Amino acid sequence: MNISDHSSILIIVIPLIASIINIFISLFKRSLCYSFFLLILGICVILSIDILSNVINSGTIRYKLGGWMPPWGIEYVVDHLNAYIIAIVSTMSLIIAVYSKESIKQEVPEPKLPYFYSTYLLLTTGLLGIAITGDIFNLYVFLEIASLAGYALIAIGEKRSVLASFNYIIMGTIGACFYLLGVGYIYIMTGSLNITDLSLLLPNLYESKVMLAALAFLVVGVAIKIALFPLHRWLPDSYTFAPSAVSAFASATMTKVGIYVLIRVSFTLFEPRFFTEITPLSSILVWWAIVAIFFGSIIALAQTDFKRTLSYILIAEVGYMVFGVSLGNKQGFIGAVLHILNDAVMIACLFMIAGGLMYRVGSRNLENFLGLNKSMPITMAAFTIAALSMIGIPPTAGFFSKWYLILGAIEAEQWIGAIALLFSSLVNAIIFFKLLEKIYFAKKDNIPKHKFPELPFSMLAPIVILALSILVIGASTGKIISKVIQFTVPGGF
Repeated sequence: MNISDHSSILIIVIPLIASIINIFISLFKRSLCYSFFLLILGICVILSIDILSNVINSGTIRYKLGGWMPPWGIEYVVDHLNAYIIAIVSTMSLIIAVYSKESIKQEVPEPKLPYFYSTYLLLTTGLLGIAITGDIFNLYVFLEIASLAGYALIAIGEKRSVLASFNYIIMGTIGACFYLLGVGYIYIMTGSLNITDLSLLLPNLYESKVMLAALAFLVVGVAIKIALFPLHRWLPDSYTFAPSAVSAFASATMTKVGIYVLIRVSFTLFEPRFFTEITPLSSILVWWAIVAIFFGSIIALAQTDFKRTLSYILIAEVGYMVFGVSLGNKQGFIGAVLHILNDAVMIACLFMIAGGLMYRVGSRNLENFLGLNKSMPITMAAFTIAALSMIGIPPTAGFFSKWYLILGAIEAEQWIGAIALLFSSLVNAIIFFKLLEKIYFAKKDNIPKHKFPELPFSMLAPIVILALSILVIGASTGKIISKVIQFTVPGGF
């Protein structure tokens, strides 16, 4: 048996089963739980690389489950877009898991650590499942697995995290209901749940008002899940009060997988022309995204808590990706898909630095950055790279995805959208240059006399890896686009 032929199912089954096994391991030797946790995530990374390599070299992978042929049976379908998302999720899950070793000990009671690791594995399973399934109902199941695990992980944070998680549960449940209603309408009209089969059946039903309702329910449900303004209310508190590792992982993956679902619904389930020509949804989402960019950027300026600042920046970043997807042209779409990777790396790096600040200084207040280059030089160097990338300064990764988004806006003659992108970059410059001034140019009289030691190696190494990745991705943008992203562009763009 060639294991490579079964990578598509193994990447789901292994972390799912391991999440249960990890609990039993804790009953005998709790110290092994973390090593087992890392081993499983490492296997997921290897499998994701194998899947991506197979897709690049051989094209789309189709894996049939249960002995039933599609469309009646469940099918996993992996093309360039799936493989790209799977690689991002699995790699980020491993890097942030390494970071969590020390940070989580400060935030979660030691007896509960095995449960944290198991729930983290469930979240990873759910996110990978969303990306790999070729069935819209199966996608809902994985969406709920990821959501339930996310609720639990957020709730184990600071005191206010329980309320934040409760609000997330309410909004997340509403989003799931909207998505499921859309799936129900489609099933009633077609009798199928297989995405490939539906892509052939739905064009004959494009004039049906039921299909319009289905698309509306699906898009609103996804918009809630990705916290697209004004459906964002659950995100700032959830990511601010969650444990540092959870904030980093969720910000790097959950919204990105949500953008993937939006792309899959808009351009695979339905044809691009239904999204851009037959319905006004493309135009609606473009303006919706522009408002989100302005709102997230402006509110981020008013924050004093670093994690909360990042949460609102993330809301603006979600606007970036939705904007690019909705423009209906190749440049904008490439920018959006590239920004999924870039933002995952940038935002995770910054959230981990916020966690490191809490770990060493005991506060995330922006004033606590004063003179930190003296005591935490490596961490602050990584922060500088991530900050410059968030602003969009070359040769960092953030510059290239923003460049493609602006080119897409110009091509579509969306001048206000281009202004929104530039405005957001300007706001990011104000926020991060102020912090860089505090870090490197603070007056000696204002710098606290107490010096904080550099972060532990298990926290520092992942931060440095992500910071260097920002530069490597920036230098490799052309290769990433030519090898993967250009094959994700919908036909007709």
